[in-house]
Amino acid sequence: MSTLVGGFITFFIKRDNLKALSIGLGFSAGVMVYISLSELMREAPIMLSEYYGEVMSKALAFGGFFAGIIIAILIDYFIPDHIESDFLSTSQKCNQRHKIRRAGLITAIAVTLHNFPEGMATFLVSTQDIMLGIPVAIAIAIHNIPEGIAIALPIFHATGKKRLAILYSFVSGISEPVGGLIGVVLLKTIMPGQTIGIMTAAVAGIMVYLSFDTLLPLSREYGENHHVIIGIISGMLIMSLGLIFL
Repeated sequence: MSTLVGGFITFFIKRDNLKALSIGLGFSAGVMVYISLSELMREAPIMLSEYYGEVMSKALAFGGFFAGIIIAILIDYFIPDHIESDFLSTSQKCNQRHKIRRAGLITAIAVTLHNFPEGMATFLVSTQDIMLGIPVAIAIAIHNIPEGIAIALPIFHATGKKRLAILYSFVSGISEPVGGLIGVVLLKTIMPGQTIGIMTAAVAGIMVYLSFDTLLPLSREYGENHHVIIGIISGMLIMSLGLIFL
């Protein structure tokens, strides 16, 4: 639901406000890079240390990180790079909207993948100590709000359809409790526990690649350098404050 809250922010942003789009894309990149490098890559070796030594845990985490980058490259490659039927035009404006929409689609995929291990991790922590699980869930909810913005904002700017932007945010967000339910089944049946640590590192790689390959170039294209920097710093600041106080 907090991802959906982020999506609803699109109702207060005009579609042709490219400055807001530029800052918003930079904001999204700042959130993703910060959470990936400061949190996910810190937690992954800790999760793996229960099963392996310190050196092997770090090696597997970094291996998962770069495997995530490769996955992101493949996702980027297999999403057809063409203008959909509602954008069939030779105009530069339609090509720009297509690129923005494509960024939103890739962001939705990345955040959805990100939410699955989050749901699993929240479940595991809560089963060990519910009083620890509650603040973890709140912290995740806080940082899911900017993730909803990251998905909905480019979709709205590309299509002008607020309901579609909200739908993408909802579908991505609902993957978190689904991930928790799937984690219950898999961890009790076929999936070894160390898989969560590797998945966490892989998600970090996906999000970092997406930020540098897609979000930041688009942010620079639709705004000035200081708009991009404002967005990046704002995203990192809000993420860090949320993590510090929760």
